[in-house]
Amino acid sequence: MKRISIKTSSPYEVLIERGSIKKCGEYISAVTKSRKAAIITDDIVNKLYSETVVNSLEKSGFECSVFVFPNGEQSKSLSVLGQIFHFLCDSNITRSDILIALGGGVVGDITGFAAACFLRGVDFVQIPTTLLAQVDSSVGGKTAVDIPDGKNLVGAFKQPALVICDSDTLKTLTPDILSCGMAEVIKYGMIRDEKLFELVENHNLENVDEIMDEIVYTCIDIKRDVVENDEFDRGERMILNFGHTLGHAIEGWHNYTDYTHGMGVSVGMCLITDKFAPHLSERLKKCVLAYKLPTETEAPVKELLPYCSKDKKRESDNISYIVCETVGKAEIRRTSVKEFERIMGE
Repeated sequence: MKRISIKTSSPYEVLIERGSIKKCGEYISAVTKSRKAAIITDDIVNKLYSETVVNSLEKSGFECSVFVFPNGEQSKSLSVLGQIFHFLCDSNITRSDILIALGGGVVGDITGFAAACFLRGVDFVQIPTTLLAQVDSSVGGKTAVDIPDGKNLVGAFKQPALVICDSDTLKTLTPDILSCGMAEVIKYGMIRDEKLFELVENHNLENVDEIMDEIVYTCIDIKRDVVENDEFDRGERMILNFGHTLGHAIEGWHNYTDYTHGMGVSVGMCLITDKFAPHLSERLKKCVLAYKLPTETEAPVKELLPYCSKDKKRESDNISYIVCETVGKAEIRRTSVKEFERIMGE
């Protein structure tokens, strides 16, 4: 097992171990005195892992209840959040009990936000089962839901009590969901670690499992370093948004239905690199194509820009965006929304 300690305002550990989902009860019992757990998951992950998690928790003396919602970004909504609150009330969850997010980024985001709000704060554990969630969204404490006006516009910072990453769960992912996670992996290489980028660009979607343990550990370690320096996303942590300003806009243009987050980030990275670092465009595009990710979008840039103006990275009349002119090094740039729209619309 590998452990990464995250030293934020509420410190916690990330455990990285193949097969760890079968021992999650043992690990979770070490971070809570309660023996009542509410598991939040989606309908796909429920069929794959809920029984395993419940069995492990019960062996460790936990009383468990499970809430299941339909998979997909459209479930990351105020409506489903309200259903979770009703479930927690029906399950008699108290402030000393614990919530468990079992699934991908959507499950982790909405469960974490529910944990931040319910009874003004309940502990929660992340058991991420997708690559995107393991390397990115399960670590760092960002939680949120989407509203019609934009993605992740309603949320809170809530650090988990523990994160359990089992790389074996990634073997059940469909190729498109695995690709989605690889977009975030490529992002980490671009913003912080040229060696990681080189490792990834020398593999592809068919053989990436050979390096999966190294990928997961390296990405989490990068995020740990960034989050510890800027827990509340006011400075350096913004580099984690490389490709996201336009990526979120693309997701919104598609109404969060037929376009995954990873696809949006992939195109967002390519578009911003085309504009500000064209000398890297071919290398980046070759890498994302190796993981079956798109490099362009059918959405007209002029139609994407209004979404950017509502992005949570906006401050007053200014917007922040991330540029990588060198692989492994990111730069935060700020400009007015109008100027950003002018540059991107050229």
